[in-house]
Amino acid sequence: MKRKLISLYFVALTTVVSAQTGGLTSFPFLDITYNARSAGLGGDFITAKDQDINIGIANPSLLNSAMNKHTGFNQAFLAGGINYGMVTHGFNVDKIGTMSGYLKYVSYGTFERTDVNGTSQGTFSPIDIVLGSGFGRQLNPRISIGVNLNMIYSQLESYSSYGAGIDLAGTFYNEKKEFLVTAMVKNAGIQFNTYSENSQRKPLPAEFQLAAAYKLPHAPFRISILAHHLNKWDLTYNDPTLTPTIDPLSGDIIPVPKANFVEKLARHFTFQVETIISKNIHLRTGFDYHRRKELALNQRPGIAGASIGLGLYFNKFSLDYGFVIYSRAGFNNMLTLTTDLAKWRK
Repeated sequence: MKRKLISLYFVALTTVVSAQTGGLTSFPFLDITYNARSAGLGGDFITAKDQDINIGIANPSLLNSAMNKHTGFNQAFLAGGINYGMVTHGFNVDKIGTMSGYLKYVSYGTFERTDVNGTSQGTFSPIDIVLGSGFGRQLNPRISIGVNLNMIYSQLESYSSYGAGIDLAGTFYNEKKEFLVTAMVKNAGIQFNTYSENSQRKPLPAEFQLAAAYKLPHAPFRISILAHHLNKWDLTYNDPTLTPTIDPLSGDIIPVPKANFVEKLARHFTFQVETIISKNIHLRTGFDYHRRKELALNQRPGIAGASIGLGLYFNKFSLDYGFVIYSRAGFNNMLTLTTDLAKWRK
């Protein structure tokens, strides 16, 4: 049970890490990274316009004809019976664009139900589900747009909640220079009903992102920079219980430390590098400064906030692995299998 609670903590923390504002928004599981490629690149990866249908789900303006009949299976591996993942599929609509369908889920395992006296009353299995569809269209050779529509359901014991959300995105891509810029609004929407009659509806964890990527012309590196949570400037957490102290030697008042401009700015950026060893092997690494500052252990920070990944590409399928380091106390493994169904029918 202890391992299960620890795993649940890290699943939740990947979403409420934003300035420690857990409880201010509904459905925080919307912000979980659901594919291994993104996981290996620090979290939100939205700057690769290729055949990866899973990235097309993360950023619908990247949906393109190369994703036709591609299906992806994504799974995270956590302790205690907790798991989450995503199933995706893409298909072309003639003269219109590319569409996607997907199912995201978070299963928290089995818990024991007890009354106020601790008497067992059976078990229950909480689950969160997102059922969505996306559409992407190429407006001209360099500009594309996309939208995701999400239906959201959360069941926690006998309490349930429903909602709906939308993602809007636009991308500029110069294929010749291999330079890409994208802008995206995630999780704009509404909670239709709350878990209990006495609670108030809360907004979805809406977020505005900007990102850019550039493939070096004479080196096997694609470098991406993501600016996240641009709709909220200060992502730091100020403990309300802290008060100014007095220096015992000088008698001066020592104010409560607060983040400066540079610290607040740095927390908005994630740095991502894909190393294209060959067309069959890609290595990945990412670093999220905000995640490090929020989750690193004070005495032993290690490489908290870093992530690594590997992509293996074969004729009929690809395999991606992502490893995310939250701190010395927790990490996450994720695996993605993607295949082109059309190639299996030949």
